[in-house]
Amino acid sequence: MNGSNLKKAYEFLISQSTVDKKDIDKAFETSKKNNADIFDVLVEMNIISKENATEVKAKFLGVPYINLREKIITSDVLNEIPEKAALFYKIVPFEKIGNSIKVAMVDPNNIDAMDALKFISIKRNIKTEVYLVSQNGFGIAMKQYKTFGEELKNVLENVDRQIITDENKRKKEGEDNVEKIAEQAPVSKVVDIIISNAVEGKASDIHIESEENELKVRYRLDGVLHNSLKLPKKISSAVISRIKILSNLKIDETRKPQDGRFRFVFSGNGGIEKSVDLRVSTFPTVNGEKVVMRILDTSSNIGSLENLGIHKKGLKVINENIKKPYGIILVTGPTGSGKSTTLYAMLKILNKEGVNIVTLEDPVEYFMAGINQSQIKAEIGYTFSSGLRSILRQDPDIIMVGEIRDKETAELATHAALTGHLVLSTLHTNSSIGVIPRLIDMGIEPFLISSSLNIAIGQRLVRRICKKCKEEIKPTAEVKKNIQEELDKITDDQKEHLDLENGIKLFCGKGCKKCKQSGFSGRVGVYEVFKMTPGVESIMSSKVTDAEIEKEAEKQGMLTMKQDAIIKALEGLTTIEEALRLAED
Repeated sequence: MNGSNLKKAYEFLISQSTVDKKDIDKAFETSKKNNADIFDVLVEMNIISKENATEVKAKFLGVPYINLREKIITSDVLNEIPEKAALFYKIVPFEKIGNSIKVAMVDPNNIDAMDALKFISIKRNIKTEVYLVSQNGFGIAMKQYKTFGEELKNVLENVDRQIITDENKRKKEGEDNVEKIAEQAPVSKVVDIIISNAVEGKASDIHIESEENELKVRYRLDGVLHNSLKLPKKISSAVISRIKILSNLKIDETRKPQDGRFRFVFSGNGGIEKSVDLRVSTFPTVNGEKVVMRILDTSSNIGSLENLGIHKKGLKVINENIKKPYGIILVTGPTGSGKSTTLYAMLKILNKEGVNIVTLEDPVEYFMAGINQSQIKAEIGYTFSSGLRSILRQDPDIIMVGEIRDKETAELATHAALTGHLVLSTLHTNSSIGVIPRLIDMGIEPFLISSSLNIAIGQRLVRRICKKCKEEIKPTAEVKKNIQEELDKITDDQKEHLDLENGIKLFCGKGCKKCKQSGFSGRVGVYEVFKMTPGVESIMSSKVTDAEIEKEAEKQGMLTMKQDAIIKALEGLTTIEEALRLAED
């Protein structure tokens, strides 16, 4: 640190009053004598910690400070700056938003490092924002290059060697050895790493996407897709073929979609053996096949309805109706909204020794002792409708049908409900009140719907705030107004548990190691429970509108999904942004 900068740093430290003046004076003299950085000298003197020194120095330099000691950096962000360049210039990317990346630097005054960063920005056509990081934080961040890359490095080298060897054989023998390569150890290891990392990271889906120059791997975590790995394009055929082999799909069929399934067994944390089922779907794109694997952890424990997020009046209505000996209970919502989990939470209550429960599923997502579970196979003609006919000859008390997809299945489910069976199923509609118009569109007579339908449950999932880093935030006047408008529509018994005496309180997660700096950990359901009442029956006709049904829902005091989401935000389970996002959807 030169004389001019040293003097400025000294005066800045005095003005901050965070360190005793005697210590600053002593550090100043030592810095001047040894031509050293005064902030480093304060650390050496054990006056302040390395992180505190870096934070104060950042204020002096006029750049933001970042603590990377607990920051989890995703592979797609690290890929923005090569590892060798990051190590040489002591710069590391840690966050990417759109076309802009945030870069941590040990020394923002390093001209060579700034020039290198400028070159990378121009070459990659990205904007950069510089932050100051401690040497310790930089070292921890650099280890993450190895965290996501080292495990694959040797494997990919082995794949390269294997591809070259088999390519030479192919030229000599005139054979296509993609299937042979796919079955060999290196490629198998790549697939194992992709799946095990997803399961350990609690992802729900794995997306393997063929792009023009690479194979991209993304994981869906808490409903949001995150880039994870980028693999060489030359191994894409082998990786996808390996997954097809495991799923018993046709390797040579790349022109049309295929569906399959396989079980994956691996050693989890602590060396404990774990198994998951993966539902596989392949899809042809212009750059090659795309594979999506849905992770089905069949060993997961089914929670109670209350733990899923159903409370108060909605919970009471469900409990009353699952005790009825006959009728239909429908759960609605988009793909991946937890409909099957809700159905199984109800089956868990109904699963008793004196009851015969039979299910038809595609696929079987949970295994439950005491229940007769059956997997449909459309390719051999075993569909929901044909299976439902057979089930009725099995003397069932309760029937669970994975999904009502067509008129025939809807008619059979209605007939089963009218002949003394309790039928549980799912239907794709935007809300619970959309069930009636949807069934009418399928060709079910309105009088049959009013006679057979007990309740319809609409649901979505919102991200749950991380408990470890949850903190209270102050809502804006506009947000308060929006919340109050919804609260005014809610019956007193639905909101009596909320603490509103001291005003509206909201929460968020500030980000920590546990939640990988996202502020969220897991998801919670938001629900609306609509029941068939005499008032609804009186308006039933082929021309009934959503607006008419909605009025009847209001009369029965139904809590909408938007209102339930806002209540969960006030309870500190999710953020108001998540609640409002749900309302927009």
